[in-house]
Amino acid sequence: MAPTSPLPRLLLTGAAGSLGRVLRESLKPFARIMRLSDISEMAPAQSGEEVMSCNLADKAAVDALVKGCDAIVHLGGVSLERPFEEVLEANIRGVFHVYEAARRHGVKRVVFASSNHVVGFHKQGDMLDADCLKRPDSYYGLSKSYGEDLSRFYFDRYGIETACLRIGSSFPEAKDRRMLITWLSSRDLTELIRCCLFAPTLGHTIVYGMSANRDKWWDNSQAAHLGFKPQDSSEQFRARVETQPLPDPADPATVFQGGGFVKAGPFEG
Repeated sequence: MAPTSPLPRLLLTGAAGSLGRVLRESLKPFARIMRLSDISEMAPAQSGEEVMSCNLADKAAVDALVKGCDAIVHLGGVSLERPFEEVLEANIRGVFHVYEAARRHGVKRVVFASSNHVVGFHKQGDMLDADCLKRPDSYYGLSKSYGEDLSRFYFDRYGIETACLRIGSSFPEAKDRRMLITWLSSRDLTELIRCCLFAPTLGHTIVYGMSANRDKWWDNSQAAHLGFKPQDSSEQFRARVETQPLPDPADPATVFQGGGFVKAGPFEG
């Protein structure tokens, strides 16, 4: 499924982050202009780019950021488990501001970087689909669960289509046994976003972001309309990962799908 033509202007938030820096380059073929935003310093604009610093907690700044855009890939926010006050500003106020701006400016398609941590307190080995019970494993996971519910509200009331990407572990390599299951290559992430941006009908779709790994916890059959077919696999890392000592089977990070996020915090003192 190929796009008929590039989008006039695509907004990428979180463009200074590790995934944002990758997508800044890989998404270029899909937009005539890439508008790039982050609160952190970004590389200067290149041809076909607009760089705009923006604090997602600032409603007016987000409104100006979204104006004139045709679609949004929303990666911006706190990407690790942190004290609730930090998560609140970027991940809860911020995503609300993005959707309010999309409503006001008529943006009808959003790709929202959700997370596997929305369901992180399910047991490892359980097979989950888009309709499974949400079991957030952290303040971060709670914020992504809120973002999924918010996006559903904006679809039901205002018709703003959203793909919620429950991203697994998108790193250059799978670092441990858990990541052999949750790994998502940057190439497959780019292809997943492309599918979400150009699917004829998106509606409100929840899709798990994973490559074609041997072992799976997640079922994407309800997102088949996207046409996403991952090309990479974590098998290339298996031999190295399996030289690592076996983890403690009683460790919550081994028991639950969220891994170490289920143990992070509390943030006191």
